[in-house]
Amino acid sequence: MGVHAEQRVLPHSRDKIFDMVADVGRYPEFLPWCLAARIREKTDDHLVADLVIGFKMVRERFTSRVHLRRPEEIHVEYVEGPLRYLNNRWIFTDHPDGTLVDFSVDYEFRSRVLQNLIGGLFHQAYKKIVSAFEKRADALYTVESRAVELSVRSGSD
Repeated sequence: MGVHAEQRVLPHSRDKIFDMVADVGRYPEFLPWCLAARIREKTDDHLVADLVIGFKMVRERFTSRVHLRRPEEIHVEYVEGPLRYLNNRWIFTDHPDGTLVDFSVDYEFRSRVLQNLIGGLFHQAYKKIVSAFEKRADALYTVESRAVELSVRSGSD
């Protein structure tokens, strides 16, 4: 069993951060160890996705139902794969400096072998994952805000 929680303030709007986290199909572009993503089903308030995660010799696929409550919360409900359970929650709150992101995950592997092999690394892995989301937001939205700033400057000349 493992638990990880952390909070970060990101200098971007709550809507943008929500959209980035909800865009599960793009996870392989920036998340460490995420090798593939497939969206099976998608509506305005949920999606069902398969992710393939690989680390060294281990490669596992798991399926999750992702509940989207725009723009406040994303809750990941584990459906199938190598875990006994997974509860993952993202809460987005307006903050004077952008958005307060509250991330938490609680999980347990089905296999004792996987738990012993990977379990000890998960805390560090989740720190890397949260950091990857932060870097992705900066890459997507800092460039966008600079382009708007340049456009405003050039329009006022």
